[in-house]
Amino acid sequence: MSEYDVVVLGAGPGGYVAAIRSSQLGLKTAIIDKEWMGGVCLNVGCIPSKSLLKNADVAYTLRTGAKEFGFSFDNLKLDYSVAVKRSRQVSNRLTKGVGFLMKKNNIDVIMGAGRLVAKDKINVATEDGSTQEVVAKNIIVATGAYSSRIPGVDIDGEKILTYKEAILQTKQPQSVVIIGAGAIGVEFATIWNGYGTEVTIVEMLPRLVPLEDEEISTELEKAFKKSGIKSLTGHRVEKVETTETGVKVTVSKDGSEKVLEAEQALIAIGFKPNTADIGLKEVGVNLDKRGFIEIDDRMATNVSGIWAIGDVTGKLLLAHVASAQGIVCAENIAGVESVKLDYRMMPRATYCHPQVASFGLTEAQAKEEGYEVKVGRFPFQANGKSLGLGESAGFIKIITEVKYGEILGAHLIGPEVSELLPELTLAQSMELTAEEIARNVHAHPTLSEVIMEAAHGIVGETIHI
Repeated sequence: MSEYDVVVLGAGPGGYVAAIRSSQLGLKTAIIDKEWMGGVCLNVGCIPSKSLLKNADVAYTLRTGAKEFGFSFDNLKLDYSVAVKRSRQVSNRLTKGVGFLMKKNNIDVIMGAGRLVAKDKINVATEDGSTQEVVAKNIIVATGAYSSRIPGVDIDGEKILTYKEAILQTKQPQSVVIIGAGAIGVEFATIWNGYGTEVTIVEMLPRLVPLEDEEISTELEKAFKKSGIKSLTGHRVEKVETTETGVKVTVSKDGSEKVLEAEQALIAIGFKPNTADIGLKEVGVNLDKRGFIEIDDRMATNVSGIWAIGDVTGKLLLAHVASAQGIVCAENIAGVESVKLDYRMMPRATYCHPQVASFGLTEAQAKEEGYEVKVGRFPFQANGKSLGLGESAGFIKIITEVKYGEILGAHLIGPEVSELLPELTLAQSMELTAEEIARNVHAHPTLSEVIMEAAHGIVGETIHI
């Protein structure tokens, strides 16, 4: 039996970061995972998908933008399997890197399925069929989440997929119906469309990326239409059936039904927590009505010595939020100074084309909460760098309240906007105003000038439009 100060159950971006921070703070630490280091994100999620998106961007340019850039081809051939192979190489490199970090920080790695048998004890069924018991003063649950299913629809991994099967398959579907227009749905739409796949997105809510600001959704749908991606918003999926050649997806809107036929269907309708069969109920950990673990601002559960971070908490299902929670959790366990996370102000990024990024309140949410708001906007089509890149669609929108000039949120769509978020989130957390952003001199020509111009639009007048 091994005894530790901290044992982390789950080695994703929350779990392994929590383990590293715990070890840095002088706590004897171990980490348990039943499948892989780095979790979903590094292995079958955010990292390999970004590699595929880069390939898709190049493929789309070669297929559709060659004339603009002065390229010509007699016989352009695109091999999707090479893109997948490259994505696996990227993923494997980072996964090995996490293993190195565990060794560097003297963290014991236990591969196997862990189950809480007491508030200070985990039983691990290891890969070789044996079991071992691990005792810990503190247990951090970081078991993540899994894809939601449509009742009655079987995932066969060939014709009906989740993100996991989709990201690992080496074949390019000739046609696909994507059910769900959140981050996973629109990113896979971008990947497959880049290679020429016929893509139709079905979304039950009235717009694409429905959690984003309404103007962002409108701009993305316009961009998708231009690139050939079909969007059926406000449509409910009634039935998904497999056929000899693919799938039939029956959808309805306002009482009218239509049948979509394609080679494959991707189910991307959200996530549910991995809280079943890991002993949480037996040791008395409280779950909310959705099944996520309830935590306080310290990441502590209702059971002393048991903590939880990441997707399993349902706070904000994003890798970087899990990592931030992991650091805060370790610091609270060690009794050192830490911070309180403001989940509403966390950065959010979706890597479709054009990219979408945001944080804070939408304009509608700010007004609903009673703020008198002022909005600054600036389009990328008036920015020299974006024109040079050949990517001038989109805009940046900054929302502030009138009385004190507080930044309430920002919503971006356009080239590489995920890289522009940190200036805005740092400004908000440091209580800077739009005027201070506008007065900050931005290098020219850069995409970041659009932030400066949007800020000018709040405090006075934009300069270049």
